[in-house]
Amino acid sequence: MSNRKAGVGIGCAAFVAVPVLIVAPIAGFLLLFGPNANASCNPEAGSVSSVTIEPASVPQNKIGNYGHEQLVNAAYVIQAGKDLGLGVRDQTTGVMTAMGESGLRVIDYGDAAGPDSRGLFQQRANGAWGSYADRMNPYISATNYFKALMKVQDRESLEPTVIAHRTQRNADPNHYTRYWDNAVAVVEGLSGIDTGLATGTGNQVCASTGTTPGQVSTTGWAVPAKGPITSPFGYRIHPITGVRKLHAGTDLSGGGCEGPIWAAQSGVVTFVGFDSGGNGTMTIDHGGGVQTKYLHEYASGMLVSEGQQVKAGDQIGRVGSSGGSTGCHLHFSVYLNNKPVDPVPFMQGLGITLGS
Repeated sequence: MSNRKAGVGIGCAAFVAVPVLIVAPIAGFLLLFGPNANASCNPEAGSVSSVTIEPASVPQNKIGNYGHEQLVNAAYVIQAGKDLGLGVRDQTTGVMTAMGESGLRVIDYGDAAGPDSRGLFQQRANGAWGSYADRMNPYISATNYFKALMKVQDRESLEPTVIAHRTQRNADPNHYTRYWDNAVAVVEGLSGIDTGLATGTGNQVCASTGTTPGQVSTTGWAVPAKGPITSPFGYRIHPITGVRKLHAGTDLSGGGCEGPIWAAQSGVVTFVGFDSGGNGTMTIDHGGGVQTKYLHEYASGMLVSEGQQVKAGDQIGRVGSSGGSTGCHLHFSVYLNNKPVDPVPFMQGLGITLGS
C-alpha cells in the first residue's frame, strides 16, 4: 500500500506492474498532433499534441493484463487530458498515475493511509477533489487530477513519477515509476500510434538537444561538471535517510538541471543505468585501476552506452536528480583499485580544480 501524507495525499494501493504488451492498432481512434508531435520531450509539442479516444468505442481487447473495464477508464483519463488541452506526455502521466493508485479501476474503498480515498486516483474527501460522486466518476476525477497537475511548475523538465508525486503527494516520489512503460503501452495500444515517448526506465524527462565539449587541460584531464562544490567527500549525515555514512564522491552543482557532464579522462564506458538506489549512473574505466563515476542522471540524460570509447572532455551526460538526490547536481566519484578516494586532491594532482 502506498504511504500518503494524512489529509493531503491521494495515493492508494501499490499494484504489481503488469507485463507490457502493445496490441495492434485499433480502428476508429484519432490522434491529434501539433508541430513536432513525436518530439515527446519538446515542451511546445507536449503542450499542444494530444491523443483523443472515445471511451464507448474501446473494444473487448486486453493490453498486457489490463482488460476492457480498465482500458475504458484509461480512455476517460486520456479524454479528460485532451479536453484540457494537455499533450500526450501529460495524458500518459495521468494513465500511469491511475495505474499506480487503483490499477485503472474505480474502487470504492481506501486504505490505512487514506480510508476516505475513492475512485481511479484515490482522491481524498478533503474538499479539494469534489464530491463523492465526482471522485467516483472517472472522467471528472481525471479532470480534477489534471487541473492539479497543471499547477506543477516546470513539469516539462520533471520525470513523470515526480509530476505524479507533486500532484498526488504520495510519500514515495518513485512509486509511479514502474507503471510508466505500461501507461505508454496502453496509450499507444488504444490509439494505434507511436507517441514517441521513451520507455525502459520510467524516468523520461525533457532533455535539451546537442552536446557541448568540455575543456581539456595539458595533463589530458577535464573538469567533469561546472562548480561549485555543494557537498565534499567524507562522512556526513545523509540528507534523505538521516544516517551517517561515507559520501564517496564530490557533489558539483553542474550548472543546474540539464547542465553538461564531461568525461574526466579518456576511457571505456563500463556501466550505464540505474544502481540499486535508483541513481542514474555512468562509469568509465580509464585503465591502471582508475575509474570515474557520474551519478543522478535521468535516463534521458545518459548520452553514452556501455562499451563506448570516450575521450576526455566529451559530453557524456546531462545533470539530473534521480535516486537519492534532493536537487539537480552531479555526484562525481573516483575509484582506485575499486576503492573510493577523495576526487578533489586526486584531480588537483592532475591539474584540475573541482568547483572552480
